[in-house]
Amino acid sequence: MQMQRLTYFLVVVDALFAGVALILGHILRFEGACDMATILGPSGMRLAAFVSMAVFSSYFCEMYRWEKRMGRLDLAARTAVAMMLSFFMLSAFYYILPVAMIGRGYLSLSLLIFGALQFLAHLGFFIFLELPGLAQRVLIIGVGPLAETIEKAMKQRPSGNQFAGFVRPSTDILSVAEDRVVGDIDHIAELIEREKASRLVVAVTERRGVLPVRELLRCKLAGIDIIDALCFYEEMTGKLLIENIQPSWFLYSNGFRITPFLRFYKRIFDVLLSSLGIILALPAWPIVAILVKLDSPGPILFKQIRVGERDRLFNVFKFRTMRQDAEKETGAVWAQKDDPRVTPVGKFLRKTRLDELPQLFNVFKGDMSFVGPRPERPEFVTQLNEKIPYYSKRHSMKPGVTGWAQVCYPYGASEEDALEKLRYDLYFIKNYSLLLDFMIILETVKVVLFSRGGR
Repeated sequence: MQMQRLTYFLVVVDALFAGVALILGHILRFEGACDMATILGPSGMRLAAFVSMAVFSSYFCEMYRWEKRMGRLDLAARTAVAMMLSFFMLSAFYYILPVAMIGRGYLSLSLLIFGALQFLAHLGFFIFLELPGLAQRVLIIGVGPLAETIEKAMKQRPSGNQFAGFVRPSTDILSVAEDRVVGDIDHIAELIEREKASRLVVAVTERRGVLPVRELLRCKLAGIDIIDALCFYEEMTGKLLIENIQPSWFLYSNGFRITPFLRFYKRIFDVLLSSLGIILALPAWPIVAILVKLDSPGPILFKQIRVGERDRLFNVFKFRTMRQDAEKETGAVWAQKDDPRVTPVGKFLRKTRLDELPQLFNVFKGDMSFVGPRPERPEFVTQLNEKIPYYSKRHSMKPGVTGWAQVCYPYGASEEDALEKLRYDLYFIKNYSLLLDFMIILETVKVVLFSRGGR
C-alpha cells in the first residue's frame, strides 16, 4: 500500500506541474501575457485536457513503476517519449474538440516545460527517498531466512526505507552476513538510538519467549513504528510471502473481506464492461475467425474446462491458437516459450491477447469476472493444491480475463511460476477494491500494447 501512496503522490505532483507548465508556456509564448480565461479554455476544458493527457502519457510510459530505481538516462528517455505521446494524443483530441485547441507553438513549449519539470521532480523524488537523513532507517529483528528475504525486498525497490542492520534474537540460526548484525535483541532500545532507527520489522519465525515485549512496547509508545515482516513484505512488493503465513494470519489480518455490496457492484461492472467489449470488438471477430481457419485445420473456437469460483468447473472459450492435436500424446502440459504447438497466427493472437476475446462471453454469462485470478485447468489445480500452501484460496473469487498477477508477472509455465503468481492473486483478494480493478485494467492495456507476457 505504501507503493500505491507514493504513486498517487507523484501523479498529483505531475498534474500540478502540468498546470504550471501550461501557464508558463502561455507567458513565454505571448511575451509576458497571462490570460487565465485563455489558459483554462471553455469551462476549464483546455487545462483539464492538457493535464489529463500529460499524466496519462506518463502512466503509459511507466513513469510510476517501482520495481527498481530508474537511472537518469532511462528517466530522460521515458520523459521524452511521454511528451511526444502527449503531443500526438492532444493533437487528435483537438481535432475532435476544436474548442479546446491551443496553437502548436504554445503546445510544444508547454510540453517541453512540463517534461523538464517532471524529469527534475522524479529524479529529485528518487534521491529524496534514499537520503540518509530523510529515509526511515529500518532495523530487522531476525537473522534467519525470513529476515534475509525482507532485506532483499528493501534493496529491490526504492521506498523511503533504509536498511540499518539485523538484530539477533536468541533463537534464530544465523543465515545473514555476520558483519551486518548490529546487536542483540536484549539491547533493542540502545540499538534504536545508536542506529537512529525509526522502524522495526519483526522477522523471526518463532516469537514465543524471544521478543522483549515490554521493551518493544516502550519503543512503540516512544514513536517507533513496529511492523510484522509479512505486512512489511506486502507493503514493499504488492504480493504476499505465502511460505511464512500461518492460517491464523488470514483470520486476523486486515482484508480478505469481500462484502455482498462489493460483489454486486463488481457484477454490474463486469456486465457493462463485457457488453461494451463485445460491441467494440465486433469488427475483429470475423477477421480473427478467418485467419484462424486459414492458418490450420480445426475449429475456430477452442473450449477447455477451467476451475472457477468455489472450485466450480466451467468451459472457457478462446480463439484456437494451437494445432488441433496439441495434447494428443502429452496430455495437459503448460505452454512454454516458443511452444512448437502454437500456430503462426496463434502466436500473434497470444501476443496481442486477441485470442481471449471470446472470454468476454464468459464474463457476461457470469462464469468469470473481468478482473480476477487467472482460471486454471483442473489437472493443474489438483497438482498445485498438493504442493503449494493456500493455493485453493484463489478460488474464493471469480477468475478473471486479466488480473494483478497477469500484469505484475510474466506468463506462468511451472510450479515455481504458479507459486509466484499466487502471491499476487492473494494480495489482490486481500486488498480488493473497485479502484484496484480499474488500475489493473489500465495496466492490462499497456501489457497488450507492448505485447508483454504472452506465449
